[in-house]
Amino acid sequence: MTSTDSAQQPADTPAKAPAKDPWDLPDVSGLVVGVLGGTGPQGKGLAYRLARAGQKVIIGSRAAERAQAAAEELGHGVEGADNAECARRSDIVIVAVPWEGHGKTLEALREDLAGKLVVDCVNPLGFDKKGAYALKPEEGSAAEQAAALLPDSRVTAAFHHLSAVLLENPDIDEIDTDVMVLGEVRADVEIVQALAGRIPGMRGIFAGRLRNAHQVESLVANLISVNRRYKAHAGLRVTDV
Repeated sequence: MTSTDSAQQPADTPAKAPAKDPWDLPDVSGLVVGVLGGTGPQGKGLAYRLARAGQKVIIGSRAAERAQAAAEELGHGVEGADNAECARRSDIVIVAVPWEGHGKTLEALREDLAGKLVVDCVNPLGFDKKGAYALKPEEGSAAEQAAALLPDSRVTAAFHHLSAVLLENPDIDEIDTDVMVLGEVRADVEIVQALAGRIPGMRGIFAGRLRNAHQVESLVANLISVNRRYKAHAGLRVTDV
């Protein structure tokens, strides 16, 4: 046996695949994005930024007329529809409804959201004279509540730490922040990361599975405190990544 022969691997030993580049993200430019709660500040701001970046966006509201009026105001080809139509026509659906209506809204849209990639960005918060504080849903987080209510959807969590003031300001070209993305399936998480990256200045960063969503949602209470003290619109940057 030659030295070359002895160095060969056994025929039945598969070659190890190279590690996937975590920044090798899919092209999402052709996907339709729906925003439930798209007439509220956060949803409206996200719709505006994504549409301005060239994404096809439909905003949803309980009343189609209200959504259509908001869409006309935003421009950039944004359309408005009632929540059910918004869900049916979209490939990715961002949930940006108030926490108080989160469960009932998703429960009513279970069939319309079946098979969809759902991105929950709702922050369960309470407010008193001391400021904002985190609430702990029975399921653990808003994202986990969404997953429980939408068994036929692919639920992820992202876009929690964004300033609606900055998102809606047409004079700001870039939003200087990272977006923490959580989910169970890598391919779904990467789609949401890529969607975040469509907005100039943003990066989507994988931040764990949905069981870690509570602390991500809760951090918004801290950012509200930062913003009040420093009269700012603070976001987050993850270092060394």
